[in-house]
Amino acid sequence: MTTATPHHTVRAIFVSFATAGVLTLGVAGQAWAHAHPVHETPAPGATVAAPEQVRISYDNPLESAFSHLTVRNAEGKPVNRAKSSVEGRSRKIMRVALPALSAGKYEVRWVAVADDGHRTQGHYTFTVK
Repeated sequence: MTTATPHHTVRAIFVSFATAGVLTLGVAGQAWAHAHPVHETPAPGATVAAPEQVRISYDNPLESAFSHLTVRNAEGKPVNRAKSSVEGRSRKIMRVALPALSAGKYEVRWVAVADDGHRTQGHYTFTVK
């Protein structure tokens, strides 16, 4: 039979608390996962030839049922006829196909819902030359 010395008991308690702290931080990080854009095509503020699609990459996986993006013309009317989709195994890319766009300013509006249900949204403009 072995008995724990005070040094071993203190060490065991420290290891237990340290492990619990690391696990708590890991779960908290997952609980606060918000999906934010990391790359947009066309880029915000860009002047481009008429694009065939808008594509946004995010830093966290998206829930496809609740995430969407639309493209609106200068009058505020949606121009995309197709529904946006979340693509790839990583589910970090959202895109929407576009019809032939005429010259002018367009606004991209997006809603991204992360796997954990947290919602982010935003918008930006680009210009077709």
